[in-house]
Amino acid sequence: MVLAVLAFAVPHAAGGQALSVLHIKVVLLDADRKPTPIPKHTLLISDNPATAAPRVVVTGLDGTIDVKLRPGNYTVESDKPVAFNGKAYEWTQIVDVVAGRDAVLELTAANAEVGAVGADAAAASAQPENDPWVLLPPWQDSVVALWTPTVRASGFVIDAKGLVATNQRVIGAATSVEVQISPAIKVAATVLASDSTRDVAVLWIDPKAVASIRPVPLGCGQPSPSPVAGGQEIFTIGVPLRQIKGITPGEVISVDQQRIVADFRLPRGGVGGPVFTPTGGVVGLTSLPVEKDDKDDGTQGDPRVVSAAVACEVVATAEKKMSSAAPPGGAHLPVEPSVPFPLEELKKAAERRAGSLNPYQISSNDFDVAFITPVMTYGVQYLAEQIRNRSRSTGGKGSGGGGSLRMVDADPGIVRPVMDFRNWSEYADDFPPVLMIRITPKSTEGFWTTVARGAAATQGMAIPPIKRIKSTFSRMRAFCGDAEVTPIHPFRLEQQVGEHTIYEGLYVFDPGAFGPQCGSVRLVLYSEKEPEKGESRVVEPRVVEQIWQDFDPYRTQTR
Repeated sequence: MVLAVLAFAVPHAAGGQALSVLHIKVVLLDADRKPTPIPKHTLLISDNPATAAPRVVVTGLDGTIDVKLRPGNYTVESDKPVAFNGKAYEWTQIVDVVAGRDAVLELTAANAEVGAVGADAAAASAQPENDPWVLLPPWQDSVVALWTPTVRASGFVIDAKGLVATNQRVIGAATSVEVQISPAIKVAATVLASDSTRDVAVLWIDPKAVASIRPVPLGCGQPSPSPVAGGQEIFTIGVPLRQIKGITPGEVISVDQQRIVADFRLPRGGVGGPVFTPTGGVVGLTSLPVEKDDKDDGTQGDPRVVSAAVACEVVATAEKKMSSAAPPGGAHLPVEPSVPFPLEELKKAAERRAGSLNPYQISSNDFDVAFITPVMTYGVQYLAEQIRNRSRSTGGKGSGGGGSLRMVDADPGIVRPVMDFRNWSEYADDFPPVLMIRITPKSTEGFWTTVARGAAATQGMAIPPIKRIKSTFSRMRAFCGDAEVTPIHPFRLEQQVGEHTIYEGLYVFDPGAFGPQCGSVRLVLYSEKEPEKGESRVVEPRVVEQIWQDFDPYRTQTR
């Protein structure tokens, strides 16, 4: 395929003619006469007369593809038929591309060659009525994003009563989970059942939140579907972190009574979604690779698939608990802004920002608190890229000059540890338009350790400070005036110190949560040592004003 693309593209690039765009759309009507886009349909584009191998293009999930071509006459044809409602559709169309003008080609039932799904009855019965890429997209609305303080995962609605199935290993010991049904709707969920042996968890959310969603049928209480076999193609749907929800194909590697191993390549946040056969049958849900520990996100290795039959056993346990559990609340939780912070505006804001790119900071007795805006995260990454480019161009010898931002604008001793978001680093990579407040436990050196180091120094021995964490972080409450502000995400950062896991807080807020309208901004910080005794700190008005000004370009863009 790659050779075909290169062979086709290179001769035309040499022609020196301006390229035009051919807009291709593949769409068919379902049984209700509703237009259905045909995703992942492979097309071959050849110039007439042919001068090279055909160019290979594939439609996106919306059934469209834009192709740049030089002026000329072209043949656009299907690589193979697509199955839709029991029929096979394929296309061969001639199209003219005129200089300076875009061309449009719609491939529909009206201009398709229509035949039987299989060449004979046996083949037809063995093939799905619909192509998997047509059959499975309607299930995407049933798949939801899950947030815990330490991880992002996927899950799927399995019952109109509000039950959501997911992978137990990926959400760990969480007792409550936030379920994001759509970009605009997020609700709290109760963990009804969490079975580490079967590797399945079942959550319960307000049924009204999923009233319009079609549950994914696990088939509990029904005859087992035909088993999958090695080499068979299967598909999963997940909600990757800060990516578009989508379908991921895979191939079965091995099968046993409890689980399947497949070669899915799941991005962070994609674990826990349903797994389908090409005919739309549900065979289970994705889990983490066998060799990975419980904190891995499944981005490497071959993920497992927990069978639907095993999942049904945990669902039965969850259903029994529903009668005695408190019903989940239906209040909608804060969500992230839908409009991104324009990169050009971020660059301008970082360049004109007075002072440094260090986070704004305050302190309490036990914690250091840093306020981090997108201007800072962008500025630091921009500086790092400048330094890498400069190092490459000077052979690693240069360190100064060039660029609108200077390294002296950021203290590496402050910026680097504060900008290392550990298990949530990927979340901050593309500069979400939110305010992040990081709460880091202070460390201290014991009295006798200080004395011992002093004694060693008198003997000419330099021993570095031996510090311990004063108190690890538990939770935070934030107030705008007298009103408590609910965070979008109450994240926790995991840090391993020796044999112990230390937690920091990383609370995510709407860009307009704190500003002049508050009058005063106050934080109450709680430690694990004294979980009910909060330490209150008022944020200086100067810091609140600086945060507000950092988001001013964003507010201007989104008015």
